[in-house]
Amino acid sequence: MTRRPDLRLGISDVAPVVSCGSFSARAVVGEHLPITATVFREGHDAVAADVVWTAPDGTRGAFTRMRRYGEEPDRWIATVVPDREGRWTFRVEAWSDPLATWHHAVEVKIDAGQGPAELANDLEEGARLLERVIADTAADADDEWRGRLTDAVTALRDGTRGLHERVAPALATGLQQYLDGHPVRELVTPTADHEVWVDRPTALYGSWYEFFPRSEGAVVGGQPTHGTFTTAADRLPAIADMGFDVVYLPPIHPIGTVNRKGPNTAQFPGGNPNEIGPDDVGSPWAIGSAEGGHDAVHPQLGTMEDFRAFVERTRSLGMEVALDLALQAAPDHPWVAEHPEWFTTKPDGTIAYAENPPKKYQDIYPVNFDNDPEGIYAEVLRVVRVWMDAGVRIFRVDNPHTKPLDFWHWLIWKVKETDPDVLFLAEAFTRPAMMHQLARIGFTQSYTYFTWRTGREEIEEYGRELASNAHYMRPNFFVNTPDILHASLQYGGPPMFKIRAVLASMMSPTWGVYSGYELFEHVAVKPGSEEYLDSEKYRLRPRDWAGAEAAGRSLAPYLRRLNEIRRAHPALQQLRTLRFHGVDNGNLLCFSKTDPGSQDAVLVVCALDSQNRQIGTTSLDLPALGLDWHERFAVTDEITGARYDWGQFNYVELDPYWEPAHVFSVHLPRPVTWPPPVR
Repeated sequence: MTRRPDLRLGISDVAPVVSCGSFSARAVVGEHLPITATVFREGHDAVAADVVWTAPDGTRGAFTRMRRYGEEPDRWIATVVPDREGRWTFRVEAWSDPLATWHHAVEVKIDAGQGPAELANDLEEGARLLERVIADTAADADDEWRGRLTDAVTALRDGTRGLHERVAPALATGLQQYLDGHPVRELVTPTADHEVWVDRPTALYGSWYEFFPRSEGAVVGGQPTHGTFTTAADRLPAIADMGFDVVYLPPIHPIGTVNRKGPNTAQFPGGNPNEIGPDDVGSPWAIGSAEGGHDAVHPQLGTMEDFRAFVERTRSLGMEVALDLALQAAPDHPWVAEHPEWFTTKPDGTIAYAENPPKKYQDIYPVNFDNDPEGIYAEVLRVVRVWMDAGVRIFRVDNPHTKPLDFWHWLIWKVKETDPDVLFLAEAFTRPAMMHQLARIGFTQSYTYFTWRTGREEIEEYGRELASNAHYMRPNFFVNTPDILHASLQYGGPPMFKIRAVLASMMSPTWGVYSGYELFEHVAVKPGSEEYLDSEKYRLRPRDWAGAEAAGRSLAPYLRRLNEIRRAHPALQQLRTLRFHGVDNGNLLCFSKTDPGSQDAVLVVCALDSQNRQIGTTSLDLPALGLDWHERFAVTDEITGARYDWGQFNYVELDPYWEPAHVFSVHLPRPVTWPPPVR
């Protein structure tokens, strides 16, 4: 084995590092990124460490000192804050700290009663170390510090002074703080450089709203008409008024006519277009027909110019468009005729349609990426760039877990080579290993299991898992989707809609709703199903938004308030700082978030039972909020406006039919230190 002289000191367990450095860790501009490592050495001499942080353009910042962290004496931490997008690198450097070694030795020997004669060598050693600092800082030290260093050297060598008088200038607090930033570093031992990809803030924080433009047409004679981008744009001000940042559109391409699905997923016999009625619009995910494929706009929605106008209207309201990227084809998609090799052929010569047993999707052909990968890769990249050119900077990717991982890794980073601001959301409700690997290889965000986490223990466990993996996996908590109407919403009543909205919007920096949530839509197609009755995936579904809100039957004002709170509190735009607190009622959940370096903190207590009043007592982890255990503090309920004086233990009472949650802003006396103490 080859000797490594650069490994003089011990460094291990460096983080954040993803898959032993195979992939980049993640952060966003302005985020406080903790970098940790275990640093140690032989013997008793002091060891120290720092982080060398390098920007995408190669600019290297001044080293950032690491501090001991947590209960393990050899664990060290530093926080860095990236200020631009792109590929950053960091390395940890461990080094012997002779100044700290000398400081400790002198104090111990003096406390043991040793005198000047016994400390003669120590005093001279200290003087020589300080002279090294003077030489190292000659170019940038001001006269004050140069003078103080020189005075300390003189005192250490002045045998006419008493021992304490000789060492006092060198050990003075002010000079020690200066030396902390200007250390003497010996035996410097660096790690390899590790990558951190830094995205724009929307990669971590945002509020998403999903709706179907085709359902935003007029109702004429009791019958809905197909909406267009122009009519759908009329819905945008109301979405912006609710405080949403991202407008997510399902596929907007031509829809296949062969084997088209009708209302409530019924398939018309034989799939003959002549047997499909004029109101049977089909599934937007059955992409492609004689009218075009993935690079085309459905004619009933409008033209590409109409879509561009829709994108611009969205931007003018302070939002942006996320577009569905569904890599599959209807039987009459142009790809099927032009590239039949891109699909799987059964033994009987027919092309295999999509299945998720017991579900069958006869209107969709999956793409087989093992057949002509070069051609498929190039075509998908071309399609993505078509929509990027039309103003789309976020893609919600449909079922990425059914496509090869190497394809996604190639596509995402190929796009980011030229357009680092483009984001990709993985819609992958699948096994944990696949979801995590999709995040590691480059997906910006991921759908999660939040929809199915309803009990306190499982919510806390899942929240801790996501926070601990924030260095590569960012969650998007959708409360519902066109495919998922959870039983809790089917039977929990309006209070449950509030509860799930509070949990999603306060726990995750990114959350989303599918339209109809604000109208409490909750009827499933059949018992035991999570599919909506009269699913919008297969039919037009116009809604009387204004009428519902005027009649007080809309959750829109509540969603607006939640998003207002999120925008007002940077703490809620964080994931890493999520902490859970004790409460003696299993139907109550208590958690907090803080904003590192500021005095912003939010504490949430939420009922999980939508039917019954809940009473309990909290047991708060006050150090996680930057407070001492004995401190009292004021909290303001951001929903009701009520103010309380709180401490570690607090009585809470929540009636879900009145208000199922407290969302408290915490009035802190000082900024929150980062990271919070390890418990």
